[in-house]
Amino acid sequence: MSIRNCQCPMCIEITRTPAAYSAVADMSPEKSVTADVDGEENLLVPPLNFSMVDYGIFRSGFPDTPNFPFLETLGLRSIIYLCPEPYPEVNIQFLKANGIRLFQFGVEGSKEPFVNIPDDVIRRALKVLLDERNRPLLIHCKRGKHRTGCLVGCLRKWQNWCLASIFDEYQRFAADKARVSDQRFLELFDVSSIKQLTSSDS
Repeated sequence: MSIRNCQCPMCIEITRTPAAYSAVADMSPEKSVTADVDGEENLLVPPLNFSMVDYGIFRSGFPDTPNFPFLETLGLRSIIYLCPEPYPEVNIQFLKANGIRLFQFGVEGSKEPFVNIPDDVIRRALKVLLDERNRPLLIHCKRGKHRTGCLVGCLRKWQNWCLASIFDEYQRFAADKARVSDQRFLELFDVSSIKQLTSSDS
């Protein structure tokens, strides 16, 4: 289900600066594109694997200090951080300076094929993601591939995307690092209870 033409509050486009939209428009995985703003000395550098997921929802790898000016153009209200490690102090100071709320859901990164992704953690993160009050919002882990890809994939299931399209989006970011365990998790993830919750809240 596309929400591009939906008129419900959570789908209404949030006003952005021209610089933010122009930088987002041509973004593709594994590229960190630079936009020239206000002269050659001021460059906006998106984080690794940055992309727009939907109106008011973005994804990326871990933002570093050079990415902060770009993130400021997005007018973020929240960040969903999917790693268990403590958030760096320099990033915390950036959040405080810009009034951005941090939601941390510690999902261990594992290359083992039979390590289960915590269903309950992803569900809690998805509820934060679906709450329009938290947007504009950035989802990130370390490289913006596996953990971020799983959460975005669950969002796509909630949006009634077909499984083939969900896998295609996941694989575009994970590339040759795609994990069968992640795709298995997405296939089995049940969004029915979350749909009931969001319906009762509306």
